[in-house]
Amino acid sequence: MDDVILITELNDFIFCPASIYFHHLYGSRDTMLYQNEAQIKGTNAHMAIDTGRYSSDSEILQGLDVYCEEYRLLGKIDVYDGRKKILRERKRQIKTVYDGYIFQLYAQYFSLIEMGYEVRELQLYSMADNKVYFVKKPSEDKVMLDKFEKLIQDMRNFQLGDGFIQDNIKKCANCIYEPACDRGKIEC
Repeated sequence: MDDVILITELNDFIFCPASIYFHHLYGSRDTMLYQNEAQIKGTNAHMAIDTGRYSSDSEILQGLDVYCEEYRLLGKIDVYDGRKKILRERKRQIKTVYDGYIFQLYAQYFSLIEMGYEVRELQLYSMADNKVYFVKKPSEDKVMLDKFEKLIQDMRNFQLGDGFIQDNIKKCANCIYEPACDRGKIEC
C-alpha cells in the first residue's frame, strides 16, 4: 500500500480532511475554476521559490524536492540557507502560527536531516509583513513532536467514507471546495 503523505497535506488535513479529497478530485484543472483570492495570492507569493528565482546564491536551496523515509513524507522545502543552516517556510501572511505550518516545517526538517543536511534553526516567514517566527526543533518540543506523529497516524487511518462531517462552520465558510462538498454544516 502506498501510504506516502504529501507535506502540504499535513496542514490541509488539519483544516479539513475532505479538502484533500477535493484537491485530488480537481487535480490538474485550471485553478481559476475553484481557487479564491487568498489561494491565488498564496500561489503567486510562492512563485519565486517554485521557479528558482528567490536567490541566485548557491548556498540557498529553494524548492528542493525532499523525502522523509522515517515518516514517509514527500514534498518540497521552501528555503534552506546552507551557510546559516536555517530552514524557512514562507507563507504569504501569517496572522496565527497554526500547528499545520509547524508540521510542514517539521516534515521538511526531518527530510533534510535524513539527506545529510545540518539544520540549526527553523523559521516561519510572513511575507506580507516581513515577520519571522522562530520554531523550536522537534527535539526541543516533545508536545509538538507527539502531535506531529499523531497527525501522521490519524491521516493514515482516516477514511472519508466513514461518516466524516466537518463540524466547524467557519472552516466550511472559508473552504474553496465548500460549494461541491457534502461533508459540512453549511446548508444550501
